[in-house]
Amino acid sequence: MAYDDNNIFAKILRAEIPCDKVYENDVALAFKDIQPQAPTHILVIPKGAYVSMDDFSANASDAEIAGFVRAVGVVAREAGAVEDGYRILANHGRDAHQEVPHFHIHVFAGRDLGGMIRRPPA
Repeated sequence: MAYDDNNIFAKILRAEIPCDKVYENDVALAFKDIQPQAPTHILVIPKGAYVSMDDFSANASDAEIAGFVRAVGVVAREAGAVEDGYRILANHGRDAHQEVPHFHIHVFAGRDLGGMIRRPPA
């Protein structure tokens, strides 16, 4: 999957599309998902043009990686998710149903999130 400069997250980063921002630092932006799957559903995206975790981990600078990981932690703490627990998720590629070709982490919290992966029928 190639990076598309016109993907929705690139447009949000350029302020062409508004978002409900909850956190920002030099390397990351976090905002509420417009179709939340849990009471707390926040997206954390790097400001750089990275398609996936693979792309980000291979090509981002150490400062970008550290700042991004710290942003995810700050978002979870500020959302009040640490005590009861939260899940972070990043989809990569077709089989994971990645919808936007810009690396992003979902932070889910606010209810029992159940098992990690739907089990196939027996």
